[in-house]
Amino acid sequence: MDQRNHDRGTIKWTSLMLPEHVELIKRQWKEDQRVEKGIIDEQKAVEIDFILQRALHDGLTVNVKVHNGFDYEHIRMKITYMNKLERKVFGKEEESKEVTSCKLDDISDITIV
Repeated sequence: MDQRNHDRGTIKWTSLMLPEHVELIKRQWKEDQRVEKGIIDEQKAVEIDFILQRALHDGLTVNVKVHNGFDYEHIRMKITYMNKLERKVFGKEEESKEVTSCKLDDISDITIV
């Protein structure tokens, strides 16, 4: 195959695209590089539960590593409420002060800050 056709790739088209289109394409590429959620062992689950309970009762700020369906993200928050029936954790983000929630099953790691 001729190598001259591949010398510039998508760079050739970025000047003709709006920034919103470039952002959508980057997001699509990121979805293609999806990271599968790992399975945590029983000991790690007990450790996560202990840290969640301690952070809730003592009002501590925690850094939670959550799988969002495509990749892992870190959320720094202060836990305000845990709903065991829905298996959700509610808290306030430290930076934006917004109320956020995440499922207990999506938490892969948690540390006290």
